[in-house]
Amino acid sequence: MVQFSRRGLLGAALVAVAGCTTTVRRNSTAAPTGTATSPSSAASTGPSTVAPSGAPTASAPGPGGFVAFGPRTRPEVALTFHASGSPALAEQLLALVEAAGVPITVFAVGSWLEANPGQAARILRGGHELANHTYTHPTLGSLPAPAVLTEITRCRDVLARLAGSPGRWFRPSAMNDPTPLVTAQATAAGYATIVGYDVDSRDFTDPGAATVTRLTMAGVQNGSIVSMHFDHQNTVAALPGILDGLRSKGLTPVTVSRLLRA
Repeated sequence: MVQFSRRGLLGAALVAVAGCTTTVRRNSTAAPTGTATSPSSAASTGPSTVAPSGAPTASAPGPGGFVAFGPRTRPEVALTFHASGSPALAEQLLALVEAAGVPITVFAVGSWLEANPGQAARILRGGHELANHTYTHPTLGSLPAPAVLTEITRCRDVLARLAGSPGRWFRPSAMNDPTPLVTAQATAAGYATIVGYDVDSRDFTDPGAATVTRLTMAGVQNGSIVSMHFDHQNTVAALPGILDGLRSKGLTPVTVSRLLRA
């Protein structure tokens, strides 16, 4: 397999690069309405998001920001993985991407990290980035504000203890486009930016490696953030085809922090 260039160790403690621009949407603090929707893949010159109507929106960076993809002007993509389940499958996946020189961003479930305390160091040692994906992976949009805050802060604290940093990014569980309630609690927990995705591999449905590869490659483009999962054998099996497909499109996998230049 053709090797991708490693971008170096990009841990969860990356700080913002002076002068970088991250264009995001600010959510209001009104009561949550509607349900999560999939982001649009419409062209953009910078990181952007999708409103519930499906129309891309953007504003200045700051608290309450939601990013669904990065700049469409650079041939880079971020492969992101929700981490839970079998440590053995996690090791297979990590070994595979590391052999290809590909850094990934891991949105870890806090209870999984706590149950497998060596995983945080293992992920960072491989040159990857760790981020927050709640503590127990509930349907976050169905919870009241105090419970949402607890889910985020418990994972934050596990990350800080096991990885040395709470991580820069938060991704809510069981939703993509966050509600204002979720956004407000993420901000209160210290996460200025929520990271969604514009390409859903659907690997968690276990449709087979060929389908995971096809769905991923059908949607991926400059700036894409791809959603995938640990603990699925078809994900591991699909990765070689996905990495070859990205290479054929001239797309370089990077961490979310690198994609957003944060």
